[in-house]
Amino acid sequence: MTDQNDNTPLPVLEQDDKKTTVGNYFVSNYPPFSTWSTDHRGAALDLYNTPAAPGTPLGLYVHIPFCRKRCHFCYFRVYTDKTRDEVSEYLDAVLEETRRYAETERIRGRKLKFVYFGGGTPSYLSEKQLTYLFEGLKEVLDWSEVEEVAFECEPGTLSTRKLECLKSLGVTRLSLGIENFNDQILELNNRAHRSQQVGNAYDWAVDAGFQQINIDLIAGMLGETDANWRHNIDTLLEMKPEAVTIYQMEVPYNTTIYKDMKESGADEAPVADWGTKRRWVTDAYAALEDAGYTVTSAYTAVRDPDAIKFVYRDALWSGADMLAVGVSSFGYLTNSDGGHSGGMHIQNQHDIVPYISAVTGGDSPVYRALPIDKEEALIREWVLQMKLGRISRKPFIDKFGVDPFEKWAGVLKGYVDDGLMHIEGDELVIPRQTLLRIDTLLIALFKPEHQGVRYA
Repeated sequence: MTDQNDNTPLPVLEQDDKKTTVGNYFVSNYPPFSTWSTDHRGAALDLYNTPAAPGTPLGLYVHIPFCRKRCHFCYFRVYTDKTRDEVSEYLDAVLEETRRYAETERIRGRKLKFVYFGGGTPSYLSEKQLTYLFEGLKEVLDWSEVEEVAFECEPGTLSTRKLECLKSLGVTRLSLGIENFNDQILELNNRAHRSQQVGNAYDWAVDAGFQQINIDLIAGMLGETDANWRHNIDTLLEMKPEAVTIYQMEVPYNTTIYKDMKESGADEAPVADWGTKRRWVTDAYAALEDAGYTVTSAYTAVRDPDAIKFVYRDALWSGADMLAVGVSSFGYLTNSDGGHSGGMHIQNQHDIVPYISAVTGGDSPVYRALPIDKEEALIREWVLQMKLGRISRKPFIDKFGVDPFEKWAGVLKGYVDDGLMHIEGDELVIPRQTLLRIDTLLIALFKPEHQGVRYA
């Protein structure tokens, strides 16, 4: 990747000394979600009736929206009040939705490359429900060439039996949403689990023999301190997971924290400022590197980069098709030329009642969509892959017929002149310190009409 041990001080950006305010700063897609519209629903449905270009990878995203509690910083579609029967009704709808897609020209006969179960809390489901869901999905889609099955977990929902069940069902990447090891901070942020459950869940997962265990942490949760963050790092190093993902706390609009801010009239969130959060992440990555880890993206470090991959991320960031099922799930389909001319963002109904009603009533649960043209597809893949820290222009010239170094010559020259990144031959190299603030730099590469809009 990059020279991750380069600790040369970088120029101070405008946001570095700012307090955390409301909004999404984490760039997970392009164009911004706020530009997606119900006007394009029909075009999205039509795309399922067109064939994919040969060789286009296909993935599956399954959204499980149930949780024991809603975290104060959570902005995803989740439910904490559903009965066992309601959960079963939802799983039936997910399987029916998948069955219908499996019969479309776009999906029929294709083999999955990756599967991702996100939430919510996928591990909220019982062993019986998990088996029902996995077996139902495998009945209608071809899993014979799946390289990765990623599964998100909340530690307090796990047991030895459930982990053994997940392993037997084919999960290869188990992601533990730990976020913090301090019970008071977990409680303050309304997390459902506690530190004792973290230790138990991790030990059980190791014993179950998963190919990869990932631990998620968040820098800057409510109540975080320098001393406690150091404790988080030390505990992480003792556990020695195969992969670590560290996010910097942001406060999107549909969170409890924002609602409290709105009621009190506060402009600033009660969490650490951006400079402090970046310092904490810097300390964590430095300690991981000293312990032999390699930083492989703006958010991820792995023990063995030759053995540990994240297929879901890499395939999606390179323009793979992703079939998304479940309430509020996000998917992506390339145009029939393999994405050279663009593709389609697709999102399902954002509430569980209309979602289930649509599926059981024989209608599609697709709610909104956005067709993207060749330039937008180029921007999407380039800005997402910049987060990996090293990106070559050659694949983009081959795929889109555009040289990114020429397209963004002025912006990239400014970043290079400021010491934020540099060019090595055909590659743009982004050092670890710049990756800490990469999301704030990507917007300059957006189309002008997308630079000033609300992200989500």
